[in-house]
Amino acid sequence: MLACAHLDHDPGNSMPGNLAALCQRCHMIHDAAEHRWQRWWNVFRLRAIRDLYEDPRVTRERSAH
Repeated sequence: MLACAHLDHDPGNSMPGNLAALCQRCHMIHDAAEHRWQRWWNVFRLRAIRDLYEDPRVTRERSAH
């Protein structure tokens, strides 16, 4: 099965030169670095939000373990 891949990883850029028809395996390989970045960014963002709004005593307890 073919999937349409955005070569620059920007779904807003649907110019014909930016699109490629790839099999699902090749599409996942092409997007692997972007997926790793997104996972890291989501963890970083959630930790930052938790640090802003969490009770400092809970944070201290978690750090102690």
